[in-house]
Amino acid sequence: MTTSVTDDQLAKLTRLLDRQEIQDTLTRFSRGMDRFDRDLFLSAFHDDATIAAGDFVGSPVDLFTWASAMHEAGQYATHHNLLNLTVDIDGDTAHSELYYLFVGRNRDDSNWIAGGRYIDRLERRDGQWRIALRTNAIEWSGLVPTMPIPFADVPDIHVNGTPSRSTEDPSYARPLLNKRAPNIPS
Repeated sequence: MTTSVTDDQLAKLTRLLDRQEIQDTLTRFSRGMDRFDRDLFLSAFHDDATIAAGDFVGSPVDLFTWASAMHEAGQYATHHNLLNLTVDIDGDTAHSELYYLFVGRNRDDSNWIAGGRYIDRLERRDGQWRIALRTNAIEWSGLVPTMPIPFADVPDIHVNGTPSRSTEDPSYARPLLNKRAPNIPS
């Protein structure tokens, strides 16, 4: 039995696929920054994009250089967590608002937390959605008390890989394998 797809259904499917590609683009930015993966980070932006973030205004390459140096000097680890996403798509242009929660483990062992929104204009060029303009609206920031990292004292905790701000991070392992021995705590 053959089922035909209506124009309305096809339009909805196209919007969903575009929205997912946009969300994937925004995720590449965050993962690329947290893993210091320059190529992944840059894959979220068109080469001629402009980004305004804090006191920085410039290109994607310059942003990566500036932000990775700042995070390397200031934090052991960073997490750019992505939250609520709205996307308004009009042909090959989209505008998005993406709430974020930034958390960093500072080099002095304090923890920095901040929240805001990435407000982006994305463009589809040569079939690829990428950021053409970004404004970072930082809305709050603070320090939270430091506590020991959970399970840091487990002897084989890093057998499957040590968290890293590089492509040596276990998230890049293919295939992902478990090398730890079975252990069910009592």
